[in-house]
Amino acid sequence: MSDKPQTRAQGPAKGVLDIGQRILAILVNMVETRVRLAVIELEEEKTNLVQLLLMAGITLLFTAFGLMSLLLLIFWAVEPANRLFALGATTAVLLLLAIVGAVWTLAKARRSTLLSATRRQLELDRATLEGNNESPPVP
Repeated sequence: MSDKPQTRAQGPAKGVLDIGQRILAILVNMVETRVRLAVIELEEEKTNLVQLLLMAGITLLFTAFGLMSLLLLIFWAVEPANRLFALGATTAVLLLLAIVGAVWTLAKARRSTLLSATRRQLELDRATLEGNNESPPVP
């Protein structure tokens, strides 16, 4: 190692280095802020998703038990000659409802707004950096 003390540049280069250092500090601060925003949103989304999954699971469990009890009651009440028809009709209706539910779930999943605030802020940052003073379209 050298015994010379490290000195910062003086003169015209000092101003350029100070500006570069300040720009770098601002960029690091911007990135840190955006990452924090993304992390906060992900934590909120995780909590909401866990709650929704628990609620959906409990609801499906109770619904399944209720439907099984109702089906037993219906089949028990139907005359023995018509039980096969009642079983087929009930199966068809339940499968149709399952297909409608699956389509509805897929449509809702495609409208997901995951990290919408982060994406909006990044659009604003990009527009600002590109020199556009217009607001980007909100998704």
